[in-house]
Amino acid sequence: MSLNLLTEEQNEALQEIANIGMGRAGRSIAGVFDEFVELSVPRVREAGLDRLPAAVADLIPDETLTAVRQGFFGRVRGEAIVVFGITGCRDLAGLMGYGSALEDCEEDELLLDVSNVIVSACLGGIAEQLNADVCFSAPSVLASHVPPAGLFDRTSAAPADTGALIVEVNFRLERHSFACSLLMMLPADSMGAIRRALDDFLANF
Repeated sequence: MSLNLLTEEQNEALQEIANIGMGRAGRSIAGVFDEFVELSVPRVREAGLDRLPAAVADLIPDETLTAVRQGFFGRVRGEAIVVFGITGCRDLAGLMGYGSALEDCEEDELLLDVSNVIVSACLGGIAEQLNADVCFSAPSVLASHVPPAGLFDRTSAAPADTGALIVEVNFRLERHSFACSLLMMLPADSMGAIRRALDDFLANF
């Protein structure tokens, strides 16, 4: 289902704003890993709930995925979901000096920490550019090592008119790389707030 969540101009504006937010996330990640971080320009896509599994599978071809969820509240409210493929999980574990036999609790703690940095920096940067205060709940693991379709079984309670803005995130460090996808799950009223904020941003650009 195509929701036409944003106009082309709004999408381009959000992509620029997300780029600023990801720059912040990159600096935060660099501090965590003590390595210089290169960022690709983030791409913003949109999808309805029924298209999320296919959209995420297109971005992360791994057969199993792990995801962390984190709510955000304010003028714009919704839920951020950071999705890692199994390759990304292993790469992160290697970056943090864990061995190949990573315990589940260690993996969860690692992904929670990294996801919190990404969500806080990226969404915080977006909110600041849009003059929209936002606060965050504590992150929690949504699902571990499930296929793409199984991941979104956990979001089945979301309203039918919920849309998702998918921000493709790729980090490359001096000696390592990892990738993940950031999904912003937004109910219809929050999409309206996003559109109005983007229109205000464009009017003053």
